[in-house]
Amino acid sequence: MPNRSAITQSPPAAVAQALTRLGRNLRTARLRRQLRLQDVADRLGVSRLTIADLEKGKPSASAAAYLGALWSLGLLSQADNLGDPDLDEEGRILESVRRPQQARRRRRRLDNDF
Repeated sequence: MPNRSAITQSPPAAVAQALTRLGRNLRTARLRRQLRLQDVADRLGVSRLTIADLEKGKPSASAAAYLGALWSLGLLSQADNLGDPDLDEEGRILESVRRPQQARRRRRRLDNDF
């Protein structure tokens, strides 16, 4: 039996809530399109139980399965901004703090040419 990672066994509360919210959103999108679990599963080539796990927000489901479900529902473009460094305000602030205020001075080597 493969070892399971700690993140799938007991994810941080914020991660669990985000997965649950994503699962609810996937379910709502599927139902609005009047698709059965099996319809989405057939499009992705996975089992109906995998889609049910996604809709429950199970952390053990793969990221590929979540993104595949978004693709099958026509919602993949919404994932384009996940982790976008241009939207990372904290990272941009940290980068600007570390940026030197002046350009470094280059040391000139003395020529011994007379």
